[in-house]
Amino acid sequence: MNYDLHSKWVLITGASSGFGAAAARAFGAKGCRLLLGARRLDRLQASAEAAKAAGAIEVWHHPLDVASTASVNNFMAWVATKTQGLDVLINNAGGAHGLDPVATATDADWEAMLQSNVLGVLRMTRGALPFLRKSEGSSIINIGSYAGHVAYEGGAAYCAAKAGERKITQALRLELSGTGIRVSTVDPGLAETEFSLVRFKGDTARATKTYEGTQPLTADDVAETLVWIAGRPAHVNIDELLIKCVDQAAMHKVHRRPRA
Repeated sequence: MNYDLHSKWVLITGASSGFGAAAARAFGAKGCRLLLGARRLDRLQASAEAAKAAGAIEVWHHPLDVASTASVNNFMAWVATKTQGLDVLINNAGGAHGLDPVATATDADWEAMLQSNVLGVLRMTRGALPFLRKSEGSSIINIGSYAGHVAYEGGAAYCAAKAGERKITQALRLELSGTGIRVSTVDPGLAETEFSLVRFKGDTARATKTYEGTQPLTADDVAETLVWIAGRPAHVNIDELLIKCVDQAAMHKVHRRPRA
């Protein structure tokens, strides 16, 4: 039988937009109890309201910066005031900064990517593990990327970070064997969210061009996949799921339709 998500406690990082906000709505629609964290509090509030409207039994939100150990510790202390047990952890917070070659990239961009995509996953998982129920069906689902599988020009640090997330997932799968906790990574390819807008530091024209002529994945596509993984029968672990839009056959082969 499928794992019943109704009334389960789900913690989602980076829940203010993109995959995180969509996941909050999707798990909310399953009648889950949600704990949401992100840095942008106004957007986080809106995400929480949308999840509640979708059907969540409870929705709580709190500031969270996964790049800060103090912030993660404070967030988990707050979690302890809401519940003593978690059923699903979605490590979604992350992102890319810049698309510069190694020769001209900056320490600030490198550090931001490694802090959120690698150390942030480690910090959040370490903090959440004491809360995750040691019973069949609990899940840790990390958001990776196609970039963790295939490198591309200008993506050295981001590709390294997402490859690191993949290895963290694999190590956790081994470390948690026998606990009943499932561990997965979901690795999207071309997906239209605020990802490119952040990467290109607010350059809307450049961000839009990334998706020009394609039908990319949406945040809802990825969120639906997360719910599907968490809802598999308790003995089923989806170790790794690579998801791409049809237009993206490979990292450097993307079908683009001519402008009308």
